[in-house]
Amino acid sequence: MATEVPYFTNAENGYVPAKLAHRSAASSQPLRLLRFVVNHVIPDTVKFLLQLIPLALSGLVGLVLPSKKKSIHGHTALVTGGANGLGRALCLRLAREGCQVAVVDIDLAGAQRTVEDVRALGVKAEAFLADIANYEAVERLRLEVESKLGPVDVLVNNAGLLAVLSLSEGKPTDLERIVNVNLLSHFWTIRTFIDGMKQRQRGYILAVSSILGCLPMPRTVSYVATKFAIRGMMQALQRELTMDGFGETIVTTTLFPTFIATRKELMDLLSELSLDEKLAILTPENVADCAIEGMLRGQVDVYAAPFFIRLFMYLSGILPHALTSLLIQTIMGKVPSLMDRTKKNSSVD
Repeated sequence: MATEVPYFTNAENGYVPAKLAHRSAASSQPLRLLRFVVNHVIPDTVKFLLQLIPLALSGLVGLVLPSKKKSIHGHTALVTGGANGLGRALCLRLAREGCQVAVVDIDLAGAQRTVEDVRALGVKAEAFLADIANYEAVERLRLEVESKLGPVDVLVNNAGLLAVLSLSEGKPTDLERIVNVNLLSHFWTIRTFIDGMKQRQRGYILAVSSILGCLPMPRTVSYVATKFAIRGMMQALQRELTMDGFGETIVTTTLFPTFIATRKELMDLLSELSLDEKLAILTPENVADCAIEGMLRGQVDVYAAPFFIRLFMYLSGILPHALTSLLIQTIMGKVPSLMDRTKKNSSVD
């Protein structure tokens, strides 16, 4: 049984204000500032600039010459929202890679149709009815999938609600449902399946965000918020896995598709904004191919978009990536791993 770790101690002990160290006299401030600049600012600036060079070169090369593709033949893949649209296309593409596929959806009839199409490609597949916004339901799902197909090696978090809602529109329950399905379900599925991936030293996690997770569009505030959150969650998860020694064995990929011809409400919105003829509208099959290819080549971010958008997104992300890499190098070895944190808190109890 898992040990309870007291992460939220303030709720029990009350707020404890921080105490600042005693500051030296004003006369010594210039000397302190000079020492800080020499010992920290200059070395960190040099490190940061050096970080930019390999990041820029590897990124630009990756845009033109992708890395070697890995095989997932014989692996078990689980796709949420696999009954229709992009989810269905992802299931079929994974089947062509030789995966047996768990098709998860609240639309069981649609999931069963996807299963039939997947089986026609010569691999095993099963349909599962589950509300992935519910943690207990996801735990039950894991047991069902493992009993029928085996442990999950490839987790594809695709399920989502496209809501053309601003912040003040819709009922509170509508907003809760959007956040629960679009975001909270990612926490539940990753939390449920990642331990097995760590034990087996192999795994892939593909999260479907959106280009609106980078470029916010008005009139879709609730949807944009969840897609931005997925982006941050997956970036933090990837770096945490790297710090804990799983950077080479568990691949995390976030998909940022532009506009996909799947949902009528999206196409209607683009038409109202007079964008339907100006933007490249992708098919689910195009996006699924791009996503799985990128995942198998170890790409952290995959942009299913025209080349100029991919180049723009890459260039805009260089500085944040370099700063984060520098921060991780600075604190590496000082932040305990999750296992060490659990052991420490267990011994205190």
